[in-house]
Amino acid sequence: MEPTVKCAILHIDMRPLVHPALHDVTVEGILHALSDPVRAAIFAGILTAGSPQTCSMFLTISEKNIPKSTLSQHFKALREAGLIRSERRGVEMHNTSRGDEIETRFPGLIQAIMDAHRVQLAGKRKPANRAAKLTARY
Repeated sequence: MEPTVKCAILHIDMRPLVHPALHDVTVEGILHALSDPVRAAIFAGILTAGSPQTCSMFLTISEKNIPKSTLSQHFKALREAGLIRSERRGVEMHNTSRGDEIETRFPGLIQAIMDAHRVQLAGKRKPANRAAKLTARY
């Protein structure tokens, strides 16, 4: 008698990822999703990347560590606003920008928001220099 090996296949139901159709993407949804500086930084990173980005690439943003659970919520908000497309590959989630699609619906919107985001970031890096200049004047 040959020994038998029984294998159990574990089936884990994953919730489907929500990707709104382009005609369902709204300016209000985009503005809301990008109103959070962490989400804006995540989206900027995905937008400028030449390839899909995994969630773990964004565990540190602006020198802050972001918990994985919080990061998941940020990606969900970006995905539900229609800004990114996410695809499960094994245990990783690969994310790409839908910026080109959104450009066809709302020309110039994403570029304007990302330009404003860059200006804001540049302004946040300068306060120490401004303070030094103001102190030197007086």
